[in-house]
Amino acid sequence: MTSSSPHIPVMLDEALAMLDVKPGGRYLDATVGLGGHAEAILRASQPDGRLLGTDTDPDALAASTQRLEPFGERVLLRRAWLDAAPEAAVDAAMTPLDGVLCDLGVSSLQLGNQARGFSFQSEGPLDMRLGPQDEAQTLTAHQIVNQWSSDDLADLIHDYGEEHRSRRIARAIVRQRPIETTTQLAQVVVDAVGIRPGSRVHPATRVFQAIRLEVNRELEHLADFLSQVRGVLGIGGRLVVIAFHSLEDRIVKRFLRDHSSGSSPVFRTLTRRVMRPSDAEIERNPRARSARLRAAEAI
Repeated sequence: MTSSSPHIPVMLDEALAMLDVKPGGRYLDATVGLGGHAEAILRASQPDGRLLGTDTDPDALAASTQRLEPFGERVLLRRAWLDAAPEAAVDAAMTPLDGVLCDLGVSSLQLGNQARGFSFQSEGPLDMRLGPQDEAQTLTAHQIVNQWSSDDLADLIHDYGEEHRSRRIARAIVRQRPIETTTQLAQVVVDAVGIRPGSRVHPATRVFQAIRLEVNRELEHLADFLSQVRGVLGIGGRLVVIAFHSLEDRIVKRFLRDHSSGSSPVFRTLTRRVMRPSDAEIERNPRARSARLRAAEAI
C-alpha cells in the first residue's frame, strides 16, 4: 500500500535561494525522489534551464517521471546511487553544473509503502532497501536483525542510531528471534527500553535509522558523493545538502569546513550556521522538523 499523503519538498524556498537558480542553468538533483525540488528548479530556470535527476529507488523515479513530464527535454532522469550521480552528470553532458541539490530524507513514498519496511507505523517485512530491484544490494534489515551477533547489533545501534541503550536493545532482539516484521521489531524495542513520558520520538526510531543506514550504506555513499561533487560544478556553482540527522550533517559540515579553508580552498561556505525549517513549515509538514541545510559555492 502506497501513501496517499501529498509530497511536500522540505525547505524548498531556502534550497532555491541557496542554489541561486537562474534561467538557462544546468542542475543536478542527486536525490530526485518524487520530484518536488526538481519541479521548482525547472520552473525557476525557465525557459531553457536543464535538470538531471538521479535516484536509486525505481518507484521514486517512476513518480518523478510522471510529475516532470511537462518539462519535456529540459529534464533527464537516471537511476543511480548517490555516489554515482556526479558520473551520471558527466555521461549526460551536463557539466559544468550551476547547482547540485542533495536531499537525504526518506520520502513519503518509501515510508508509506509498508512492503518496503521503512516504517513501524504499519506492519511490513524487514527489508529497508532503497533499491529493492538492485540485485547487487543483497543485505536486508531481516538479515541484520536475525543474523548479527548481539555485540555487532549493539555497535550498529550505538554508532548509527546514536542510542545509548543499544546493548539492552540488542540483547532483547537476540532473545526474541526470529523477528519477521517492522511492528514486531518496534515492540521488542519498546519492551526493552519503554516509552518516555512526553517524548515525541518513538524508542524504535533510532534503531530503524541505524539499520536503514547500514542496509543502504548511506553514509558511505554520501562521503563518496561529496568527494566528487566539486569536479562537476563550474566556478560559482552551488552545492546544497539537506540532512535529517546529526550523522549526515556532521559529514557535510566537516567536508565543507575542510574544503573551504587552508591554502587551496575549492568552496566558499554560504551557511555560516546550519539553516533549519521555519516554525510555519514544521506546522505544515512535521517531517521537516529534523531537516538542516548547508550550502557552499564552488571557487
